[in-house]
Amino acid sequence: MVAVIDYNPMELMICLAARYLEDGSSVVVGTGAPCAAAMLSQKTHAPNLVIMFEAGGIGPLLPTMPISVGDSRTFHKGIMASSMLEIMDACQRGMVDYCFLGGAQIDKYGNINSTLIGDFHKPKVRFPGSGGANDLASLCWRTLVITPHDPRRFVEKVDFITSPGYLWGKGAREAVGLAPGTGPYKIITNLCVMGFDEETKRLRVETIHPGVSKEQIVAATGFELLWAPDLTVSEAPTELELEILRKEVDPHKYIIGRQAS
Repeated sequence: MVAVIDYNPMELMICLAARYLEDGSSVVVGTGAPCAAAMLSQKTHAPNLVIMFEAGGIGPLLPTMPISVGDSRTFHKGIMASSMLEIMDACQRGMVDYCFLGGAQIDKYGNINSTLIGDFHKPKVRFPGSGGANDLASLCWRTLVITPHDPRRFVEKVDFITSPGYLWGKGAREAVGLAPGTGPYKIITNLCVMGFDEETKRLRVETIHPGVSKEQIVAATGFELLWAPDLTVSEAPTELELEILRKEVDPHKYIIGRQAS
């Protein structure tokens, strides 16, 4: 009899995200779930993952979860204590493989809005804005997103493009001067993992989480999704991943205790 491993949606999202970070690669993260994913990756299959923080920490061995990108723990046993200037310079020079972003709205081309909802001059809601998000989405090779899945977030057209995805489709990033080969890579939600169709650059469902139906994903998305021809079920977290996540990465459940929907 196979033992059933118990986990929640947030733990699944973090474990799935962590697996995309290869050993020896580099990633710019903020706090929260992206930081947890990077820590988990570093403590499992990618000990040589170079974690970078916008405030300047490069290559730390994070002892516990930092509460901000300027937390002293983001420099702990790091290879360099730099500044935002060096981090953005590394991105501009094409030296950063991954970044994690989030936002209030995401459209079918992976464009992200973290600026406002409604009319630009008279918005219904105003958010903090870009910070370094536009720079990271424009300059890093691959953008990863961890986000809840609901129709208010996944919209046909974002109200404002804070961070560029594939803009209006294939070739659009290159047309506006962004480097070929850069752009959004995977969007990991509490329902599925989505990538991007190579021909259209539209969001495409690649794996569906255990116990989730296609109908649930469709109902939670404000536009027509594409579906991978080899659609599979997302691989559940392993006992080892959950043990490290719960005991070493986030023992106080600051992140994994949150609702993912």
